[in-house]
Amino acid sequence: MISTKSLTKTYGPKRALDDVSIVVPEGSVYGLVGPNGAGKTTLLGILAGLRHPDSGAVDIGAPRSRTAVLPDTPQFEPWLTAREVVDLARNLAAPDVPVERVEEVLAETGLGDSTDVRVGGFSRGMLQRLGLAATVIGEPQVLLLDEPSAALDPAGRREVLDLVTRLRGRSTVMFSSHILGDVQEVCDTVGILRDGRLLFQGSLDELLVGRVEAVYRIRLRDADDGVLQSLRDAPWVHLVERVSAGDLRVTVAGRDEAERNLVKVLADNEAAVISMSPEGANLEDVFLELTS
Repeated sequence: MISTKSLTKTYGPKRALDDVSIVVPEGSVYGLVGPNGAGKTTLLGILAGLRHPDSGAVDIGAPRSRTAVLPDTPQFEPWLTAREVVDLARNLAAPDVPVERVEEVLAETGLGDSTDVRVGGFSRGMLQRLGLAATVIGEPQVLLLDEPSAALDPAGRREVLDLVTRLRGRSTVMFSSHILGDVQEVCDTVGILRDGRLLFQGSLDELLVGRVEAVYRIRLRDADDGVLQSLRDAPWVHLVERVSAGDLRVTVAGRDEAERNLVKVLADNEAAVISMSPEGANLEDVFLELTS
C-alpha cells in the first residue's frame, strides 16, 4: 500500500532522511520508531504530501482523499465543539458517511461525554483523542499517525491501541511512537530509523529473534554465593544479576550451550530450582542495541 525508494531530505546541513526505502503491506500496522531527530516526522510528512523530498520516489496505493493524517499536536478552532470538529471532518473527507457515525467515533476515542463541549478548554490528551476521531471518521484506506498516544493517560493509550487493532485489515496504518511497548503490542511490521537512515525493516519476529543476547530467568529456593560464583565462572555466561533473594537473571553467550550446561551447574551446587525459563526479547532491548 505504501512504498518509498531512496528518499532523501535535507534541512540546511542536516540530512533528515538518507536513502530511505520502506514497504508497508496493505492492511498492516507499521510501527516507525527511532530516537528524537531520527526523521520519523519528516518521513510521515512526505508520505502525507505535506513535505517534498529532495530526491527519491513515493508510491501510495490510495488516493489522497482516502489518506488521513494525525499530527503529534493536533489543534482546532477553540469555539467549535467536539461534535462539530468531527462532523466537519466527515463533511470534508467522506460526506457519504452517516452523521450518526460522529457520535460513535467520539465514543470510541473516549470523548462520548464531551461531544458538546467547546474544544478551547480541552487538555492536550483530549485534543489527541479528538484528532484521532477526526482522522478515522472518513474511514481512510491509509492512516498516518504521529505519536498518537504520547499525551494520553494509560486508559487513553489503551483505547487508542484497541482502535488501531480494530483498524488492522480495514486500513493500512503507519504510526510513529516513542512508547516501544505500544509498537510491539499492535504492529506487525517495524521500521527503525536513526540519523535519517533505516536500520531495520521487517516483521517483529524477524527483528526480535536472535537480535539480543539470550537471557534466562531462574528462581531458586535460596541463591547462595556459591551458586552465583559458579555461574559467573562459566565461560558461556556473560552476566549474572540477582533480581531478588532467589531470583536470578543470567545472560549467556548462546542458548545451545546454556541448555546443555545450565542445569548441570545448578545441580552441582545442589540448588533447589523453582523455575527456569528463557526471557523473551522485547522491542526496547533490540531498539537500544541497534541505536546505541
